[in-house]
Amino acid sequence: MAPPTMDIRMIKDVLRLKLHGGLSHEAIARSLSVSKGVVTKYVALAGAAGLNRWEAVEPLGQAELERRLFGTSAEQRRVAQPDFARVHVELRRKGVTLTLLWEEYRAAHPGERTWGFTQFCEHYKRYARTLKRSMRQQHRAGEKLFVDYAGPTLALADGARGQVFVAALGASSYTFACVTADQSMRSWLGAIGRALRFIGGVPQMIVPDNARALIAEPDRYEPRANDTVLDFARHHDVSILPARPYSPQDKAKVESAVQVVERWILARLRHQRLADVRAADLAVSELLALLNGRRMQKLDATRASLFAAIDAPALRPLPTQPWTWARWKAVTVHIDYHVEVEGHRYSVPHALVGTKLEARIGDALVELMHRGERVAVHARSDRRGGFTTRDDHMPAAHRAHKDWTPQRLIHWGASIGASTGRFVTTMLERHRHPEHGYRGCLGLLSLAKRYGPTRLEAACAKAIEIDAVYYRHVRDILARGTDRVSSAGTDAPADAAWVSPAHDNVRGPGYYH
Repeated sequence: MAPPTMDIRMIKDVLRLKLHGGLSHEAIARSLSVSKGVVTKYVALAGAAGLNRWEAVEPLGQAELERRLFGTSAEQRRVAQPDFARVHVELRRKGVTLTLLWEEYRAAHPGERTWGFTQFCEHYKRYARTLKRSMRQQHRAGEKLFVDYAGPTLALADGARGQVFVAALGASSYTFACVTADQSMRSWLGAIGRALRFIGGVPQMIVPDNARALIAEPDRYEPRANDTVLDFARHHDVSILPARPYSPQDKAKVESAVQVVERWILARLRHQRLADVRAADLAVSELLALLNGRRMQKLDATRASLFAAIDAPALRPLPTQPWTWARWKAVTVHIDYHVEVEGHRYSVPHALVGTKLEARIGDALVELMHRGERVAVHARSDRRGGFTTRDDHMPAAHRAHKDWTPQRLIHWGASIGASTGRFVTTMLERHRHPEHGYRGCLGLLSLAKRYGPTRLEAACAKAIEIDAVYYRHVRDILARGTDRVSSAGTDAPADAAWVSPAHDNVRGPGYYH
């Protein structure tokens, strides 16, 4: 029979006025502001239930009176009853509807009396109202993983406090917990990564609260996660959907899981002396199997069995490569086709000079991204003021310059002649840093191509003779042809002493006596 359309206390008042007060139906209707037909209906129901005296009605509570008046009739008891606990669990599977479950219910009871669809839905809703509010939320299989930190912490022997991270799947309530040293972004993402490995897959969404470590711009309608968090989400192909600010009901599943962890794990550890975070984390992980293996109160199943039947098949596979911690920084490519990250300079393709890039700074690598594409990757260096340069990032002229070393330049000069080798060595030794003499040596190389190695050797010998060891001196000697004059023998011998010509304007050594 359908439930009462009038409050059970009002029905008891109708019976009190009728059975104890002896009033007529019309008087009762006027007194309680109901119709005469309603009075007649409930008096008749009381008579059919054997409640003809007020002494039999008065001691009954509301629930018992309702059961006596509206209890299942003999005909209704012949109706095959659905397993609404199973119906509630099956509704969490993706694509499963009440219509499909009603059809399966009817097919499972051939030849028996079954509920119609409307009655089936009404009885299920009545069953669902007996569950906790958080259990009435409809969570699809593999859809959401709720994450949060518990309020209580674990006291450690080293004086620190262990922070307890908790994660729970929406459909099965399968729970994960671990202990971290703090609640920094690195600890949050590390714990979430462990939770994904624990469940062996990736859900569609991860639902945290609006922790500052994760959410750069908390907002009720358009929250923006930190760049590192978004990088974590892209790597795992998952969406980060933070709960609304000050709305714990958005993550009621993990709120309940936190309470369960506090009762069945943290309470059991209250007398243990935990040395450090690692020891506390190990102690928590050993109790997880017991928690997930406990039978749930409202559903005749365990979290582990529900996970295996519902959530596990719906999860996407984990990425083949684990995510590595990294932070992001906007950088600009300088004129020397390098970007600066923490005082060290890393090269990128020279065509990107002046472009703004994103640097992904990991523990071991620095990756440089342009419009989502990686254009360079380097081993991370902590040497401030240093350079890390790849040859393929340099222009062709710079690559040619880089290929030269002091030893190679000296060897090249000696291959032309002794004077050229000596000249190159002197040019490099004149500078505190040999690299400063590279351009002059490369200038000599261009002179060898223009005038030939024989003339260059002669010009270098002439320049060394007059102690003029600069590139421009050799260039001028070759341009004026002085090297040829000396080699033809028309000039004075190289070892002849130079004598100043007689002239009125030349004072001479006697002037200074």
